[in-house]
Amino acid sequence: MAVTLRSRKEIELMRRAGAVVASVLSKLQEVAEPGVTTAQLDRVALEMVAEAGAEALFKGVRSPQARQPFPGAICASVNDEVVHGIPSETTVLRAGDLLSVDFGVRLGGYCGDSATTVAIGEISSDKRRLMDATKGMLDVAIAEARPGVRWSQVARKMQQYVEDGGFSVVRDFVGHGIGTKMHEDPKVPNFVSRELLADDIFLTEGMVLAVEPMVNAGSYHVRTLANGWTVVTKDGKCSAHFEHTLAIVKGGCDVLTARV
Repeated sequence: MAVTLRSRKEIELMRRAGAVVASVLSKLQEVAEPGVTTAQLDRVALEMVAEAGAEALFKGVRSPQARQPFPGAICASVNDEVVHGIPSETTVLRAGDLLSVDFGVRLGGYCGDSATTVAIGEISSDKRRLMDATKGMLDVAIAEARPGVRWSQVARKMQQYVEDGGFSVVRDFVGHGIGTKMHEDPKVPNFVSRELLADDIFLTEGMVLAVEPMVNAGSYHVRTLANGWTVVTKDGKCSAHFEHTLAIVKGGCDVLTARV
C-alpha cells in the first residue's frame, strides 16, 4: 500500500476541485423534484463542469463487469439502488423517493469526490431515519479523524452508530484515498473487519481520503444489475449514501467538499 501525503498547496488545489463538486451537488439538490429525470440532472452537472473548466471523473470510466463505459457525469441511485445508478430519461423522480447522487471532478490535475442523498418531496419517516443515520455516520468520521488515530477506531464508531439505529453498513464498497487519481491507496472501509485490523491505516497529516458510507435499511447484501453498473440491495429495501473528501490536518480533518 503506497499512500501519498499531500502538501498544503496540493490540498488547496483539491479544495478548488471540491468546491466545484459541492456547487454541483447543491444545484442538483435544488433541481431534483418530482417529475424531473435523472438524465436532466446529469445534463445540469455536465454544463456546470464545462463552465468550471473541469473534467467529470465518472464519465467514461470502465469496469470489468460492464460492457460499456459509465455514460454519466453523476451516479444517480434511487431507493433500493445503492450506488452507480445510470442517469436515464426513463428514471422519473417521484414524491417519496430517496435519490443518492455521487459526483466527482478533476480540476487543475487534482480530484474532488462527494455524494449526498436527497429526499424527493415528502418521504416516509423510515426513509428520513435512514438518510439521517447515513449522514450522521459521515459526521462521526469527520469528528473522529485526526493524525495519530487508527482508521479502525473511526470505522468502529461509524459502524456502531449506524447499527445502533437498526441499519446495516454495505460491505462491498468502501472509501478510498484520492489525489491526482479518483481512486488511490488506502482503501477506507466504513466497518471493522479482520482485514482492516491486520493492515490498519494510521492517520497521518497530509492524507486525503474520500469517506463514503453506504447504509441499507435492511441487510447489507447487494447485487449488481445486468447493465454491469447499478448496485441494488438484495432485499429490495432502501439505501442511502453520503461522502466527503477529507484532508487529515493538524488537530483533525478538513472537509474539502463542504457545501456552503
